[in-house]
Amino acid sequence: MQAKSNYTMSDTGKNMKSLAKDTVIYGLSSIVGKFLNWLLVPLYTYRLAQQADYGIVTNLYAWTALLLVILTYGMETGFFRFANQEGESAGRVYTTAMTSVGFTSLLFAVLCCIFSQSIATVLGYPEHSEFIALLSVVVAMDAFACIPFSYLRFKKRPIRFAVLKLLFVGLNIVLNLFFLVLCPRIQDLSIISSWYDPGYGVGYVFVANILATGIQTLCLLPAILAEKYEFSWPLLKQMLKYSLPLLVLGICGIMNQTLDRIIFPFLYTGTDAQAQLGIYGACFKVAMVMMMFTQAFRYAYEPFVFAKHKDRQSVEAYADAMKYYIIFSYLILLGMVVYLDLLKYIIAPSYWEGLKVVPVVLWTYIFQGVYFNLSFWYKLTDRTQWGAWFSLIGLVINLVLQVLLVPRIGYMASAGSATVCYLVIMLLSYFVGRKYLEIPYDLKRIGYYTILIVGILAVYYLLPVGMWVRMAIGTILLLIYCGILIKFDFNVFRYRRADGSSNKD
Repeated sequence: MQAKSNYTMSDTGKNMKSLAKDTVIYGLSSIVGKFLNWLLVPLYTYRLAQQADYGIVTNLYAWTALLLVILTYGMETGFFRFANQEGESAGRVYTTAMTSVGFTSLLFAVLCCIFSQSIATVLGYPEHSEFIALLSVVVAMDAFACIPFSYLRFKKRPIRFAVLKLLFVGLNIVLNLFFLVLCPRIQDLSIISSWYDPGYGVGYVFVANILATGIQTLCLLPAILAEKYEFSWPLLKQMLKYSLPLLVLGICGIMNQTLDRIIFPFLYTGTDAQAQLGIYGACFKVAMVMMMFTQAFRYAYEPFVFAKHKDRQSVEAYADAMKYYIIFSYLILLGMVVYLDLLKYIIAPSYWEGLKVVPVVLWTYIFQGVYFNLSFWYKLTDRTQWGAWFSLIGLVINLVLQVLLVPRIGYMASAGSATVCYLVIMLLSYFVGRKYLEIPYDLKRIGYYTILIVGILAVYYLLPVGMWVRMAIGTILLLIYCGILIKFDFNVFRYRRADGSSNKD
């Protein structure tokens, strides 16, 4: 018989490996899925007739992101909070949350369809009220689906979660290719010409979305029907009391992310506002690699935090998670900056003038991710009103800066305002949170990596050399950063003996 090993994993190592494993699995739906959707950007920038058409996509999808937060009103986090509460039935929490979100989503879709013409006129698309009707149904289905998807995360079904998310992505891509690439080539066929309108253009982007979303919702039926139906008014009142402050937080938070693309057409004083928004929106998409990583981390981290809350060593796990999030975010930042001259080909050359916003947007995503990590102090201590205050402060800063600067410097102000907003609320959350939940963040190591990455970027930008030489030197700097990271900060994954000594001792 093989001798039993005298090595065991450290508690921190187990926690980080478990979190890393879930992050990778959820990344199949978040990173891979968003990457595939990312590949729709060249399709739109090359196939849509003009930059203003992509401006319409950018503007309306910014609105849908805001509406999705409103229609879920914090119930995702509320579900995790109450489903993990002792003495409470997870099934009852699930069906109560699903009933509430389902009813409000249906009501929203009906009202938007009835008043679609009025809404379209206000937004500046009076000739396309059907865009509003289509997207209202999409948002309603997406809001309802958030609860079943949260249930899959709660039940630790990351593979099923990933498959269903990727199903939507795959369908959306195929349908976009069908409407925007294939149909124009075969429109003379009677089966296509009977319904296809070559001039509808950007409208088919929204048609593809509603078809893909509808099929995904049908595939969620097993999860929707997984629990015996129980609805509790008292439970719903408790959940709403907990979640509604998160709604304010969520609205302010998503507005901090999308406000630039929502109000840009109203603030920009040039005659080509939609075209400028299209350029900004396309270049903004180039920076989405950072957002993909942040989103995948969030999917794994949220249930991890609530599950570990009762563990006496949980605060050490939270501190380690923060450190590793930051150093990997810096790695992505550096890689994106170094290879931006290659990544730019994902969008059409007519959009390249806006690439200067990419580094700014990357920093925004980093600050946003750190703020998300910090936010658990008020979620775990039931002081969610603090999150609402932070987000409201950030929204005011973001709005004021955009109103003052967008008319003067255009979309650079849109990008910079969001960065300042998240930097401020990140710092506020850290200093206030120390009073309620002391987490031993490794500020020394985080500060070391911050100084290192800023220094590397400064060297890279100040190099008086051509593109290829700069990229080669940037690659060397990237390898140096990776070497430092491996040397000093992968020891958390080392094995420890039963006596507590390291296998590297």
